[in-house]
Amino acid sequence: MPDQAVNRPLPAAFLGHGSPMNALEHNRYTEAWRAFGASITAPRAILVVSAHWYVNATAVTAMAHPKTIHDFYGFPDELFAVDYPAPGSPELAEEVAEVVKPTWVGRDHDSWGLDHGTWSVLRHAFPDASVPVVQLSINALKPFDYHLELGAALDPLRRRGVVIVGSGNVVHNLGRVDWHRPDDGYDWAQRFDEDARSVLGSAPGDAARLQEHADFAQSAPTPDHFIPLLYLAGMCAAAGRPADVLVEGYAMGSLSMTAYTLDDASVSPNDDGAGAAELPDGPADEMNV
Repeated sequence: MPDQAVNRPLPAAFLGHGSPMNALEHNRYTEAWRAFGASITAPRAILVVSAHWYVNATAVTAMAHPKTIHDFYGFPDELFAVDYPAPGSPELAEEVAEVVKPTWVGRDHDSWGLDHGTWSVLRHAFPDASVPVVQLSINALKPFDYHLELGAALDPLRRRGVVIVGSGNVVHNLGRVDWHRPDDGYDWAQRFDEDARSVLGSAPGDAARLQEHADFAQSAPTPDHFIPLLYLAGMCAAAGRPADVLVEGYAMGSLSMTAYTLDDASVSPNDDGAGAAELPDGPADEMNV
């Protein structure tokens, strides 16, 4: 385990990734992700908690050369051609497993890689793909408090040169997508997103209680995209500081694009500009996005 520490912790973030097409587009959300990455000087590695590695175990990618995974369907060939050839870091994988003890973390040497929840945002934030990337799975068997506490346990890595990123969406209901509302959110989506913002900005340690919110069932009919937010909330609680809003907004009625950061020196871009990428025609809830 590296014994050197940095004077200031590197930033952490939760990025609302939305449609995989955001990997190819330039809009106010992708510009915010770019500004976040550009503000960070020489990170040693990046640890990502992606909504799309949602399995019945806690594990980290531990291969030296993770593959780019195109874990979706129904999108243009151009998106399937995207490669994000960042190296992995078996050393960071071991470090993650050590820093969160007694929580057990398995090492995945060959089955996963970098899924689109990771590369769609890193392609903008760290476009040269030179910084080693490790993914941490979301253990689907564990309660929300487990993920909040695991986020807090990971916080010391930020003083060892590691940027930690959660990638998902605060509101993610593909069954309610409305192509006629490209930059708008339903009332219930806005209520939940705004209340989540209040918690992240005042009492991030209470973020697991958002599961009790009256609009949670509609906003997160499956918890996979919401849980990465708990990792940032846990780090905020450990650091004793609230999260800052990087960029905010909605897409197609039932997606929140809100992104948060901790200890981020970047300046949010102006909110004027293009909205988030849309999904292709077809049943959105069958696209694995």
